[in-house]
Amino acid sequence: MSQKLNAAIAVIGIDIGKNSFHIVGHDHRGAIVLRQKWSRGQVETRLANLPPCLIGMEACVGAHHLSRKLQMLGHDARLMPAKYVRPYSKGQKNDFRDAEAIAEAVQRPTMKFVATKTADQLDLQALHRVRDRLVGQRTGVINQIRAFLLERGIAVRQGLHALRSELPGILATRTDVLSPRMLRIIEGLAEDWRRLDQRIEGLSGEIETLARQDEACQRLMTVPGIGPIISSAMVAAIGAGDVFSKGRDFGAWLGLVPKQISTGDRTILGSISRRGNRHLRALFVQAAWVVLVKLRCWERYGLDSWIEAAKKRLHHNVLAIALANKLARIAWAVLNKGRAFACAKTQETVSRPA
Repeated sequence: MSQKLNAAIAVIGIDIGKNSFHIVGHDHRGAIVLRQKWSRGQVETRLANLPPCLIGMEACVGAHHLSRKLQMLGHDARLMPAKYVRPYSKGQKNDFRDAEAIAEAVQRPTMKFVATKTADQLDLQALHRVRDRLVGQRTGVINQIRAFLLERGIAVRQGLHALRSELPGILATRTDVLSPRMLRIIEGLAEDWRRLDQRIEGLSGEIETLARQDEACQRLMTVPGIGPIISSAMVAAIGAGDVFSKGRDFGAWLGLVPKQISTGDRTILGSISRRGNRHLRALFVQAAWVVLVKLRCWERYGLDSWIEAAKKRLHHNVLAIALANKLARIAWAVLNKGRAFACAKTQETVSRPA
């Protein structure tokens, strides 16, 4: 590219692919001055020769790594959710039109951006994703064992620990209804279960070690119901939480607020939106149930008065979601403000309605 063209480029939209990247560049007036297809190896080399400019990309696989590289070159690289870019696409879909839509969207002053993750955040996120997959596989193995036993008229109490304790006795004594082939199948599934347990314990131990060494995770673990798994998952997802202006925004991003379909003077609230990070949302809901079950353990944190007041007007499932939202907002404040959670009981907070 010529020096004159390089100087004219103010905004670039990059449609990321596996081996090829489609590039569309705008000048200061918004006219298209660059429209090219580059290979993966050409992106950093060619953008290194450009003056600092605004570069937009969709937040997808490989986008965080490329964003960090471009920021090191002096560019203002920003990531956006793909669903927020889609309205700017014109005509039928192709890669150049996607890049053009990205270049248009990144210039909008009201656009919501995704914070670029560090390498450590991506590593921690990978640990959580692998652990979550293994937990799902273990659940599938356990359900299959239960189904095979139930087909032979053997019912086992609900719960993972009940099946683990009763399974050896069933395999040893119930040969009257379990054929030799079925015994071999269930023994193989039990071996898969043991291997998955070992993998999950290893990953959980590694995550806990990392959480104990991280200051942000240590602060988060002062919040009721939050331990190493939730704290590390939250740090991996949002870092310091700077992308959110307040805790309510974080709770809405997690999908812990009602869907709103309002028009005119009518305000209609439905079920929770379930947007954002599904894994992190599930963890916060689990934390809320732990707090509700062991309420007496958390009385010193000042949650008991709020929970008792909310119990009078909310179904217990709705209460769990409301408490999960409250814990998420507290956790964001702890993470973003750099202070551990502390309950300061005053007459105003005690008398405040839920």
